[in-house]
Amino acid sequence: MKIIKYLLFLFLIIFIAGSIYVATKDGKYEITSSKVINAPAPLLFREVADLENWRTWNAWQEIEGMEMKITGDGAREGGGITWQADEIRDGRIQNTSVIPYSNIEQELIMQTIIGETDGKVTWNFEPEGEQTKVTWRLQGEQSFKEKLAFTVQDEDLAELFQPIFQQSLENLEQNVIRKMEAYSINVQGVTQHGGGYYMFTTTASKMSEVNTKAADMVKQVRIFMEQNNISISGKPLIIYNQRDDRNGTTIFSTGVPTPSQVITPSGSEILNGYLEPQKVVKTTLKGHHKNASEAWEKTYRYIEENNLMVNPQGQPFEIFITDITEVDNPALWVTEIYIPVE
Repeated sequence: MKIIKYLLFLFLIIFIAGSIYVATKDGKYEITSSKVINAPAPLLFREVADLENWRTWNAWQEIEGMEMKITGDGAREGGGITWQADEIRDGRIQNTSVIPYSNIEQELIMQTIIGETDGKVTWNFEPEGEQTKVTWRLQGEQSFKEKLAFTVQDEDLAELFQPIFQQSLENLEQNVIRKMEAYSINVQGVTQHGGGYYMFTTTASKMSEVNTKAADMVKQVRIFMEQNNISISGKPLIIYNQRDDRNGTTIFSTGVPTPSQVITPSGSEILNGYLEPQKVVKTTLKGHHKNASEAWEKTYRYIEENNLMVNPQGQPFEIFITDITEVDNPALWVTEIYIPVE
């Protein structure tokens, strides 16, 4: 009997010591995962803020038996996701703060086998040039039961969540880039373009540098027009004075339409031109301008297949329907291509 008493007493001492150890153990935790993604911050922000998108990239989806449901407006404060899954039971994430295009705060609550646990989730979006650093952080404090459970488990909380965070960010990058890469080309056929006056400046360039140079040239023309109170009457355009697709070079003018003729000072780099009304084959490219070469090829193929003749006196041109400084998703950019025909 004395041995049993000693064993019980020893067990009590171990239990009390263990309880004190667990109770005094720091229960605060912070799990952070970051990734630099080649996409603009506003686009990534909207992808994360709209919880409906989580179905396509969140690694929680890979848990067997997971059923997710969006509650409220998933893109605003108060919107949330609820789920049921065998391994982690019920849970929810709810947007508590949405600050475009830099920060999202969320509340995480999960029902586990040891009771309810909660934490604070934050997302930060930091522009780094043309890329964005996305940081996903989970913070909280474990209850006594949670500290006890993770004391006897092989994995701690960070080891449990970190792979999910990392895989989710990988999926997020792939999903957003796939959306950015989407494009379509529609050859609309023969039409009449009305022409008109435009302010322009001209340069020579490699075809691969046209977009970058054209953006700066449009700014110069617009500044000149603003300083001289010249009205703008349309979208920016590129007129190809000479275009050598085989060697990848061109001489082109970047212009901004104006409603009437303008006499510019002698020696001005910004001039006034006139685009004659003419018959053209029109093609619309929706997507990044890097796909323009394919759009041009399809347009020329259409001309050939329909027994049309390119007008040797005409100058092909493009009109940028979308202001790319205001639309961050290249998949939504719209460019119209016009090739004059006889």
